[in-house]
Amino acid sequence: MRERSSVVATVGLGANLGNPQAAVAGAIASLAALDGVKLVAQSAFYRSAPIDSSGPDYVNAVVQLQTNLSAPELLAQLQTLELGAGRERPYRNAPRTLDLDLLLFGDASIQSPSLTVPHPRMWQRAFVLLPLAEIAPALVSAALLDSVKDQILERVPDGNNC
Repeated sequence: MRERSSVVATVGLGANLGNPQAAVAGAIASLAALDGVKLVAQSAFYRSAPIDSSGPDYVNAVVQLQTNLSAPELLAQLQTLELGAGRERPYRNAPRTLDLDLLLFGDASIQSPSLTVPHPRMWQRAFVLLPLAEIAPALVSAALLDSVKDQILERVPDGNNC
């Protein structure tokens, strides 16, 4: 059987319940420890207000992973990590202990009942675009950054050194 070729997957991380900074840092460490996954880039941590919801501010980051997992396999791993962090889904945009979104999977375009890649709202969210521009500037144009300039985002000092 031929081994699947590897791809760079981009994952958005966020949390706003409990200790969000520790949750995001722990999730990054857990992602890096997954079989078939290598952490290749990690943004700083950013603080943002909830969008279309209420609750405490979020801590967000974006990572890039080199993986030989398929997109559905990686999504399953992300959901397992969310569940392990106590993630519940009582309603859309509910506050969360951990949110892991598969933003990009190489240059794949995926439309399935369980997964849409590229993530459908990533290009509208400063908490995705600014950290993504930090680690993969070729993926984020100045026009995209300009389109989210009114969304308040604060870099967390030493946020990725938890």
